[in-house]
Amino acid sequence: MKKILIVLAAGSLVIAAGCSNGVAQDEEKASEPAVPVEIYACNYNEGMGPADLDAVTAKWNAWADGQGLNDYTAWTLTKFYSGPEQEFDYLWLGVSPTAQALGVAQDVWLANGGAVAAEFEKLGPCDGHSNFATLNFKQPPDRDPPPDNVVISFSDCNIAEGKNFGDDVAPAIAAWAEFRTGQGSEAGHWVFFPAYGGGGEEFDFKYVAGYLNHEQQGIDYDNWDADKNEELFEGVLDCDSSRVYNATNRRRAVEAEE
Repeated sequence: MKKILIVLAAGSLVIAAGCSNGVAQDEEKASEPAVPVEIYACNYNEGMGPADLDAVTAKWNAWADGQGLNDYTAWTLTKFYSGPEQEFDYLWLGVSPTAQALGVAQDVWLANGGAVAAEFEKLGPCDGHSNFATLNFKQPPDRDPPPDNVVISFSDCNIAEGKNFGDDVAPAIAAWAEFRTGQGSEAGHWVFFPAYGGGGEEFDFKYVAGYLNHEQQGIDYDNWDADKNEELFEGVLDCDSSRVYNATNRRRAVEAEE
C-alpha cells in the first residue's frame, strides 16, 4: 500500500508529464485519481471452454443491465504470447471510473449476483483476484464504434535503486509514449500498481500497452528504437519481456452526459 500512496501523490506530476499528441496532456486530468482495475485469473473446468464463457457472460450482462450497473467496463483476456507461469485460461478485467464506483458494483454483485455467480462457478475457479491502481500516459485514439477486440501487453517493471516514480520513471514513460506517437504509434500506455490481492510481488508495477490489433502492434515492433529506449530507461527502469493477450469487450460503462 505504501507504493500506492506514493503513486497517488505523484499523480498530478505523471499526468502533466506529456506535452503533445494526446500524451497525458489534458490539464483537467491533473487532478484525477488513479483508476481502479480488478483482475480475476480463471480456469475452465473439464468440458468447459470459450463458448461457455460467452454464454455465461451474456447472462451476466443481462443481470448487470437489470441491476443498473452503468459504471463498470469488463474485458476478458486470453493468452497469445505467454509462458508456462501464466497458469490460467483467461483473465477477467473490470474497471470503474472511481474506487467508490467499483465498490458499488462489487457490493451489488455480492448481494444480488448469486444465480449468475453459480453459472460462473460451473465454468471453473477464479483463484486469483487482484486490484491495481492505474495511471494513463497516453490514450489510444477514439473510434466510433469502439472496438470489441483489441490486443494488450503486460510487462513487469522494477524501478532502479536510487530512482523514484515521480521524478525519474514518470517523465521517462511520458517521453517514450510521446516519441512512439511521433513514429505513428496509436498504442495506449498505462502503468498498473498493485493495490490489493497480491503480496510478495517481484515487480514495482506493470507497464501495459493497448493496440487495435496485431498489425498495429507489429508496426510498433518494426519501429522499435533501442537507442531511444536505452536513452530514456537505462539506469531508471528494468522491465521483462511482455505477455500479450487478445482482449474481448464484455461490457462498457455508460458515459456521463456533459
